[in-house]
Amino acid sequence: MTTRRENSTTYDYIVVGGGSAGSVLARRLSDDPQSRVLVLEAGRSDYPWDLFIQMPAALTFPSGHALYDWKYESEPEPHMHGRRVAHARGKVLGGSSSINGMIFQRGNPLDYERWGEQPGLETWNWAHCLPYFKRMENALAAAAGDPHRGHDGPLELEKGPATNPLFQAFFDAAEQAGYPRTDDVNGFRQEGFGPFDRNVRHGRRLSASRAYVRPVWRRRKNLTVKTRALATRILFEGTRAVGVEYRRNGRTHTVRGNEIVLAGGSINTPQLLQLSGVGPADLLESLGIPVIVDLPGVGENLQDHLEVYIQHEATQPVSMQPYLRPLSMPLTGLKWLLGRKGPAATNHFEGGGFVRSNDEVRWPNLMFHFLPVAVRYDGQIADVKHGFQVHVGPMYADTIGRLRIRSTDPTEHPELVFNYLSTENDRREWVEAVRVARDILSQPALAPFNGGEIAPGAEVSTDEEILEWVGREAETALHPCGTAKMGPADDPMAVTDPLTMGVHGTTGLRIVDASVMPFVTNANIYAPVMMIAEKAADLIRGVKPLAAEELPYYVADGPAKVGVTA
Repeated sequence: MTTRRENSTTYDYIVVGGGSAGSVLARRLSDDPQSRVLVLEAGRSDYPWDLFIQMPAALTFPSGHALYDWKYESEPEPHMHGRRVAHARGKVLGGSSSINGMIFQRGNPLDYERWGEQPGLETWNWAHCLPYFKRMENALAAAAGDPHRGHDGPLELEKGPATNPLFQAFFDAAEQAGYPRTDDVNGFRQEGFGPFDRNVRHGRRLSASRAYVRPVWRRRKNLTVKTRALATRILFEGTRAVGVEYRRNGRTHTVRGNEIVLAGGSINTPQLLQLSGVGPADLLESLGIPVIVDLPGVGENLQDHLEVYIQHEATQPVSMQPYLRPLSMPLTGLKWLLGRKGPAATNHFEGGGFVRSNDEVRWPNLMFHFLPVAVRYDGQIADVKHGFQVHVGPMYADTIGRLRIRSTDPTEHPELVFNYLSTENDRREWVEAVRVARDILSQPALAPFNGGEIAPGAEVSTDEEILEWVGREAETALHPCGTAKMGPADDPMAVTDPLTMGVHGTTGLRIVDASVMPFVTNANIYAPVMMIAEKAADLIRGVKPLAAEELPYYVADGPAKVGVTA
């Protein structure tokens, strides 16, 4: 295959990946009209007419479809009956934000205090991250004077209406089980139950691309976005990154840049690093790849959230179940096409909550998503006329996995091992998660609607039976992260410099995506990834960071805490 030099242009920034983080970088780095920015996205464009992307309720269709999804899967997981766990990752402009469940959750402030306690990460504590959450968001339902929320950012956030009677019954049931309500899981108090923020606006998905890229793409001459461009190798001169090799339209191209910014996510980024000679030397040498920098942490520290669906039949005709039947879909779709209204205009993840499953955890370690329908993420509908379900799972599993390429072929998926259920603590919290969920669902508030548990069913009751069921049925919540974690150069497993986002041992190469997270947050990771990209854009451009904000936040073991500046 011949290689073509793009042209004589040297870009100031080449962003590899047009997903959630890449969309933010495209916008923020091109804010400087003197900087030339190129974005390379391996997937197709997020066309405005593509119903599978734009219609919120169509979220089950892109996952598993080769036009939208990388369709990764794990190796046989040793503690899950040897199952391979499917991992959907967005292969389209907007990345996973174009195919995900559209749930916007920051995580708990103590997640970021934990980050800030790590050596070298003092400026990644809550006080330093909060201003960047606020800069990106326009929280439409938050009070105008709420200092915890942003009100003029590009990402407009709707609050899930959660008006279906099943939602209200679920929130009441949680209170009856001893758990509080909260007005805003992204505000002062995360712990508790209530409506969720979502990336839906006027009945359409508001992906990172729609919020950040499309408003400026055609108007900015200094911003170039190329889709269907698969990056195959980072080009180095010594240890300095000077360009990118990529495949497009059956040809191999090269392009030069002063700064190469990897934003491919926690799977694609470490894969590209390893293919390019940056990673564990033993792995690279075994595949005949010349070692540019021996960085053993590339591909390690892989973390994720696992979840199960606890499903119930509903005795009253109030669920969304009928709208998912094949005969109902055309009319549902027509209502959406004509007015962006009806059951297709919502993601249905309109509410849920966060709780602590035991007294040893300081902040919520269980997350609940409630749906007024009984359906799996792949679109498989429970065989009942009406139903509802909760998604639940531990948020801080101490199970750590890894990623390693199998060959020098950039189109071959890497080896993924997550080690789900491999520790005693993880198994204990899984039992607690199922028991807490069942306790809530058995409360009187849900009794008028509760037709009995469909899954896992009454035959699953002991700790051993629960764990056996989780091993057979649990799915990823699609939050992989940590494979190029931030940390100081003297940390042998750190990959990314937290002060510059540079890759240790190199120059001209940076990482900005979920892979830099040292620890997974206790909620969906889309919002944290967007925050990381907002903050990283300032670090890369060398502009003064936003001032830290010391606002109080709720903690369960004492008075409200205040973030501490470095």
